[in-house]
Amino acid sequence: MSKKDEIVNIIKNISGKYSPYQIFRDWCECFAIAICNACTLHHHAIWQEREEKYKSVIAKYDKNEFEALQEMTGLYSLALEENMTDVLGEIYMESGAGNSATGQFFTPFHVSEMMARLQEHVIREEYEKTGMIRLHEPSVGAGGMIIATAKVCKDIGIDYQRKMKVICQDLDWLAVYMTYIQISLLGINGIVVQRDTLKEQYNPARQYDERRILRTPGNTGALL
Repeated sequence: MSKKDEIVNIIKNISGKYSPYQIFRDWCECFAIAICNACTLHHHAIWQEREEKYKSVIAKYDKNEFEALQEMTGLYSLALEENMTDVLGEIYMESGAGNSATGQFFTPFHVSEMMARLQEHVIREEYEKTGMIRLHEPSVGAGGMIIATAKVCKDIGIDYQRKMKVICQDLDWLAVYMTYIQISLLGINGIVVQRDTLKEQYNPARQYDERRILRTPGNTGALL
């Protein structure tokens, strides 16, 4: 059984008091906050707000359930090592979190990878011109297209951890958390923003509410 399948089974096994969707969302929110606050040196008001949010979410679960969530976190890291893919998007769909009630579905990774590979020549040309790959994903979902592009870069010899910079945006907080987790653990230099792209396209030159912005360890310098 793959590590991803083990996570799916844990979610199904501990569901009942909470739906698979709620368990998955709570896990992703706490996982993202843990990464973000771990690489924030100054414990300012936003850091404290996130800490309190983490505590309030975790307080919903008993000791055994909390240990299961911790196990899921460890298994996720191993799953990403097994296969560079949209692990969280697949877990979301296979655990029963994604359904007609939530109205949220994620693109199968093989489709994202196909689209990225069709742009391989563009990636090569951009890298030859600028020495960097810059992406702005306005509706990022779980980050599948970012992961697929990073995979293509890796396959053609571009160090995506040092030579790729991304700005990701989504209206839904769950999508923000999922993308942030995945690109953080892949070592990608990225900023993930919770905003409506059609109304408020992110511009790094402007001032924004930092509560709606998550910066990966690769972006903050916590990962060199």
